[in-house]
Amino acid sequence: MRARALWATLAFAYAAGTLAAFSSAQAQTSDLVVRSALRVCADPANLPFSSKDRNGFENKLADLVAGKLGVPVIYTWFPQATGFIRSTLRARKCDVVMGYAQGHEMVQNTNHYYRSAYVLVYRKGSPLDGVDNLGDPRLKDKKIGVVAGTPPATVLAVRGLMANAKPFHLMVDRRFTSPAEKMVSEIDDGKLDAGLLWGPIGGFYAKKSKTPIAVVPLVKERRGPRMAYRITMGVRPGEREWKRQLNRLIADNQDEINAILHEFGVPLLDEQDNEIRPN
Repeated sequence: MRARALWATLAFAYAAGTLAAFSSAQAQTSDLVVRSALRVCADPANLPFSSKDRNGFENKLADLVAGKLGVPVIYTWFPQATGFIRSTLRARKCDVVMGYAQGHEMVQNTNHYYRSAYVLVYRKGSPLDGVDNLGDPRLKDKKIGVVAGTPPATVLAVRGLMANAKPFHLMVDRRFTSPAEKMVSEIDDGKLDAGLLWGPIGGFYAKKSKTPIAVVPLVKERRGPRMAYRITMGVRPGEREWKRQLNRLIADNQDEINAILHEFGVPLLDEQDNEIRPN
């Protein structure tokens, strides 16, 4: 589930021998529409994922992939909203979406290059220190920010915690407003006791906060929808060789990928829900 798609509902390397076998960028990108560039579909105002000034972590990942392929990056900018895939990837205006939830039928998924979860964020040193699930009784009377329509909102309802919750809009024009940034700011200022966000978003804004913020992956929830998701790159169905090339890039460059994600505060999880810490 992709940036906003995740809110609404949240793969790089050549093996040495294979890389040597390709003599040009054209050979390396054999089934792309344009063989002289890495053509990426992205939202121009969707930090921490992507931005028109290329300051998101997906922009950095695109640079990494393009560097391995020996080609430049060219973007098709389009808001992450209804019709995004149809208007970009399916229209053959670009050849890869840098972040997409595993299993989504709109695209062909590569192997996942990270796994993360929705997180609980709160001020360190507050009475919530140590809370790691939404069933903790310390949350009962707390004011909690949540993005409407996301999995944590369902869990709050199941837990009977919606009475004091403050909802934030799901679909907004991110060029002008950022619900996640506002939520963390209100936690900073003490207007909210805690917030619930998709991990990469919560981790990013927690790093930018003026006060120390705890970022706790919600991997212990046993009621309601799942909280953890595998994130892949998305390519067009049928472009199997391109998918295989990206899978090799992911496998051979996972450490570099993790370093980029950690730089942006993305909480990374292994398949046993253990956090993957920076090296």
